[in-house]
Amino acid sequence: MSFLRRRKATERPHAEPHDIDTETDDVHDKKKTKPRPKLRPKRWSCVDTCYWLIGCIFSAWWFLLFLFSAMPASFPQYVTEAITGPLPDPPGVKLKKEGLTAMHPVVFVPGIVTGGLELWEGHQCAEGLFRKRLWGGTFGELYKRPLCWAEHMSLDNETGLDPSGIRVRPVSGLVAADYFAPGYFVWAVLIANLARIGYEEKTMYMAAYDWRLSFQNTEVRDQTLSRIKSNIELLVATNGGNKVVVIPHSMGVLYFLHFMKWVEAPAPMGGGGGSDWCAKHIKAVMNIGAPFLGVPKAVAGLFSIEAKDIAVARAFAPGVLDKDVFGLQTLRHMMRMTRTWDSTMSMIPKGGDTIWGSLDWSPEGYFNCSAKRLKNNDINTADKNGNGSLESTKRVNYGRIISFGKDIAEIHSHEIERVDFRGAAKGNNLTNATKCDVWTEYQEMGIEGVKSVADYKVYTAGSILDLLRYVAPKLMARGDAHFSYGIADNLDDPKYDHYKYWSNPLETKLPNAPDMEIYTMYGVGVPTERAYVYKLTPAAECYIPFQIDTSAEGGSEGSCLKGGVFSVDGDETVPVLSSGFMCAKGWRGKTRFNPSGIRTYIREYDHAPPANLLEGRGTQSGAHVDIMGNFALIEDIIRVAAGATGEDLGGDRVYSDIFKWSEKINLQL
Repeated sequence: MSFLRRRKATERPHAEPHDIDTETDDVHDKKKTKPRPKLRPKRWSCVDTCYWLIGCIFSAWWFLLFLFSAMPASFPQYVTEAITGPLPDPPGVKLKKEGLTAMHPVVFVPGIVTGGLELWEGHQCAEGLFRKRLWGGTFGELYKRPLCWAEHMSLDNETGLDPSGIRVRPVSGLVAADYFAPGYFVWAVLIANLARIGYEEKTMYMAAYDWRLSFQNTEVRDQTLSRIKSNIELLVATNGGNKVVVIPHSMGVLYFLHFMKWVEAPAPMGGGGGSDWCAKHIKAVMNIGAPFLGVPKAVAGLFSIEAKDIAVARAFAPGVLDKDVFGLQTLRHMMRMTRTWDSTMSMIPKGGDTIWGSLDWSPEGYFNCSAKRLKNNDINTADKNGNGSLESTKRVNYGRIISFGKDIAEIHSHEIERVDFRGAAKGNNLTNATKCDVWTEYQEMGIEGVKSVADYKVYTAGSILDLLRYVAPKLMARGDAHFSYGIADNLDDPKYDHYKYWSNPLETKLPNAPDMEIYTMYGVGVPTERAYVYKLTPAAECYIPFQIDTSAEGGSEGSCLKGGVFSVDGDETVPVLSSGFMCAKGWRGKTRFNPSGIRTYIREYDHAPPANLLEGRGTQSGAHVDIMGNFALIEDIIRVAAGATGEDLGGDRVYSDIFKWSEKINLQL
């Protein structure tokens, strides 16, 4: 790689050509007595400085990790209690004192990116990495050989399966997703607390899968769905017939929705378990951070490989992410890689304008982004009318998921002049492809195609699909074969027997399992991405031509527009609307989406950040991943696993306006 060659050239002080030859002669011929010349002091280049800074950061990180791991287990707690006072018992300890013991086996279903992936076959650049983690763990290969890593983490852009000569497979067992990286837990805290009341590996199962693949392709390539079916049957058979409690997180929620349809569908498309398989084997599905109806963040990721934090970093340091620094075009490499991951398309918003809003309407209507609510997760505040939140005085057009310009995001739709991009010619394509070091589908659009996208000005959930099909046709051709984003008119139509509909709760029915329970458990009180203000970037032929406009600000402290991103209530990743609507309305009682009347419960956890650094990521966090360490959530899960029902927990616990927002959605039930 070019940056490695440049680095080698600067590793030794500057010397004349004969100086270098003299030094080489000294190494290979000890009889030579030519004196070694005096070398001039080294002058550091920008590359050397950057490597020094990166080295300092990594050294400090690993040193802190070493110190933490070397401490006695009781020392951090002793220091914390000396400063803050006695800590509450962890949920497992508390509930063990109450006499709770392990009863129902538990199944964990990890989401996107949190499960480890390891190399089983690779190209020459991956020599020595057999069965080493390419994803999760230390991420050592990411900074040692980044282009090789990106090559092996990518899937085939035509098939969505393995590229030739590469096999990357999911790590198995509880270690697959207990920690994402050293010191950064995912499932570890929940597993440890379950162990307190008697759970062990034979009563817990991590349903690890390759989260890059489309859901049906995990069965085609790895038979993962069949393995989940067999393991659940084994858990039930070896635990006295007690049904399992399934705990999916994030995209794992959609994956398990797919599984519940697959397991009962006839072979060869399905698992052939029969229409009563779920009723026989599943006590409850406790969904954490569920993107049931998708997330706007997925649109930004597919469109410009951005989210709020990346957009801010790109604005502050465009040279690092956009330009040819160290021989890497970071964002373009990331786009080329992630656009081969078909699973990302499962999280495109579902339900169109009916769910997410149109140009001048959205279910959230008004939202006060500076409103503060009482943060007390121990009090049941199930106010279904949402009386606990305040109304904002300024309307936010959340239905406009993408707007080109702040003014377009705010003015009435009648004032917007639009030119339809659909069918527009993709002209002025590059004549010299060598100009572009990393090829993406944007290079095939040309300047005219890029301009036509910006001229359409504003996109709602109903037009986002057409936008993605225009800018990423290869990606969406695979996506349309595996996923669907609409609302079913007639769920008895035989077309909905196809697997592409199984992960969309608006195009499929829940199982016939009236004794089963479904929970949606998510954080609230964290600003969460809902809509974006975009701008065109220069040099659009080779760079990613669209960028979040971080200069777009709302102009007031309580504004929901900051750094080009409109925020709403949620868990930082999934808006409340996506997590809560199905259990608040779509599945509530007997509906066409829930014909057997499976009981549904909403359990919200109002976000409270840690009071100090000693609390780590906090025990009352509502953030999308940190909520996995939330004591109230863990306690709810343990109680259900030990035999409790949703009614025993107290029914719904709601802090947001989800019931009010759901009533505004005109959906046939």
